[in-house]
Amino acid sequence: MRGLRRGSWLGVEGPFGSFVFPSGPRERQFLFVAGGTGIAPLRSMIGHALQAGQRGRLHLLYSARTPQDFAYLPELRRYARAGRLELALNVTREVPSAWRGERGRITQEQLGKLVEDPATLCFVCGPAAMVDDVPRMLMRLGIAGRRIRVEEWW
Repeated sequence: MRGLRRGSWLGVEGPFGSFVFPSGPRERQFLFVAGGTGIAPLRSMIGHALQAGQRGRLHLLYSARTPQDFAYLPELRRYARAGRLELALNVTREVPSAWRGERGRITQEQLGKLVEDPATLCFVCGPAAMVDDVPRMLMRLGIAGRRIRVEEWW
């Protein structure tokens, strides 16, 4: 940026998009399903919900290739220890023998343990295959399609 100096004014637009945590939702059960880097927007939504004092239960099912691939894990575990977030971790590839979380791809059974109410509002973000599969599993568990929000990127 030529000619730009310290103290210069800039115009900034955005962010844009519709994959956001709603303002004042009626739901009291929230499920966030993240795969890999799909945690980034979900982390932001979870932080917003907690900061806004959102009532209800927040669940996060976070899947990564290896235990070392989980981003923001110290922060998410702090929320969980404080009773503000129910955290479930899933590893899909390299699984050490000491691993105590779930293994393999996300299953309908795993999701079923986190869906306590058909009025749960769900957010899904991650690899294309996961974003295709998880909403179908959620619908089989009784979640209406309008309560499932997905982020897709190309």
